Amino acid sequence: MCGRDARWEIRRGEDGWPSALEELSPPPDRVFGCGDPAALLAPALAVVGARRATPYGLSVAAMAGRVAAECGVAVVSGGAMGCDHAAGLAALAAGGVGVVVSGCGADVVYPESSRDVFEGTVASGGAVISLERWGAPPRRWAFPKRNAVIAALAEVLVVTEAGPRSGTMSTADVAVELGRVIYAIPGSIFSPESAGTNRLIAEGARVIPDEQSLETAISLDFDVARLGVRRSRREGGPIMSALLASPTRPDELATRMGVDVLTIMRTLTEYEARGMAQRLPDGRYSPTEAYLLGHN
Repeated sequence: MCGRDARWEIRRGEDGWPSALEELSPPPDRVFGCGDPAALLAPALAVVGARRATPYGLSVAAMAGRVAAECGVAVVSGGAMGCDHAAGLAALAAGGVGVVVSGCGADVVYPESSRDVFEGTVASGGAVISLERWGAPPRRWAFPKRNAVIAALAEVLVVTEAGPRSGTMSTADVAVELGRVIYAIPGSIFSPESAGTNRLIAEGARVIPDEQSLETAISLDFDVARLGVRRSRREGGPIMSALLASPTRPDELATRMGVDVLTIMRTLTEYEARGMAQRLPDGRYSPTEAYLLGHN
């Protein structure tokens, strides 16, 4: 991803130093990076969310990354599994520029499952950066610093899915302290994975109820336009509508809808075969990411 001849360092006060990092207390002394350092100076939106995300959270993160990229706004993420990975990959697929802020050395891919995002970010004109020295392995104390840099570099922070106590929420706390704009995607009140985002909404974060609202908010906050986008419509009946509201077990669906559980199971099996629904490890069924993104 980043050979020795492709590495760079920017010290505080040098040309190319991101002035946004001066707002941190204390500001870092230097940034280590791979890729194009100019990406650090572009108008940027950060997308953060749960590592162990639900299909809903992954879909929301992918939507946020894609819409930002299609609006010409750089997408900042932490490169982690889950929502970070979904947002970064979607931004790259949409032809966008990304900035990955790593908690390891900028030449270290962590986690390995995000290699496509790390390498794709550098290859597409973005940058992978870190406050840690070259070759530094993951250390727990490095990630709060990483989260603060994510919050500082972006003018807007999109919180896609987060529990009440998480690294995502710590990033949001820093963003609030720095006066950044917070977008929060609402989730089911019964989902612990959405408790943090719903709390942010209750505390005054901007609510993003759908893709068009996200597009409008980005357009207004960054003075940009998103052009040439075709929107698709989802198919599905009352069972899919129920699953969109919240992942649910077949027996619970049968009780709520007054339908025989065998009928529910047959329908869910059909939806699985068509890529519309998937069974989660705990036995609940949820819409697939492809269905949520309108790819079916």
